[in-house]
Amino acid sequence: MATHSFSLLSIQSLTSNSSNKQSENTNTFLTHKYCKALATTFTGGKLLIRPQNLNNFTLKRRRSTVATVAFSLPITRPESSEKQPKWSSRAIQAFVMAELEARKLKYPNTGTEALLMGILVEGTSLAAKFLRANGVTFFKVSEETLKLLGRSDMYYFSPEHPPLTKPAQKALDWAVNEKLKSGEDGEITVTHIALGIWSVKESAGHKIMSTFGFDDEKAKELAKFMDKDIELTYK
Repeated sequence: MATHSFSLLSIQSLTSNSSNKQSENTNTFLTHKYCKALATTFTGGKLLIRPQNLNNFTLKRRRSTVATVAFSLPITRPESSEKQPKWSSRAIQAFVMAELEARKLKYPNTGTEALLMGILVEGTSLAAKFLRANGVTFFKVSEETLKLLGRSDMYYFSPEHPPLTKPAQKALDWAVNEKLKSGEDGEITVTHIALGIWSVKESAGHKIMSTFGFDDEKAKELAKFMDKDIELTYK
């Protein structure tokens, strides 16, 4: 049976009658400089594909995601005379993870339970570390969420950006308002989101935090980290 080869590039054949050393150098150069060789079992040949510049694609995709999320997060109204606070990079990342967790659970909306999971999945903020240290971990929250809210229909597909539930919107609005009331410069942090969840008493996130021993006293301790997401140390 005859074998075939398919190439997307106009390059010389990979086989050569030159010495083994020259052939090896040529193949390495072609592989790393111009193309990736993928073996195709149905032809017995090699499929040569020029790699795209993934760095530019990833950067554009990341900017698009951040822009979409930043638009979804609440801020003051444009006509307001107050200075509009900005969300910290970790707060935005936590929100992205919250939407992802809602989609994993096939929920139609991003609720306070998803916001809580997003904080824990992001994991690097002082708020996330405080929650874990006090027994509020991602796996515990995931299990409790399923107990409290149940599983979604396995055939349901969540939207790419599940809209916020009313309690989740209240939690984020609380975070914004609390930052504005402080009158301080800086960003809205992950701690603002965590305490915003706690402030909405009827929310699933509040109930889950309470289940694992989080209370008003611990909320006061957590509030000490309101102005920052990380602790910078210099040695």
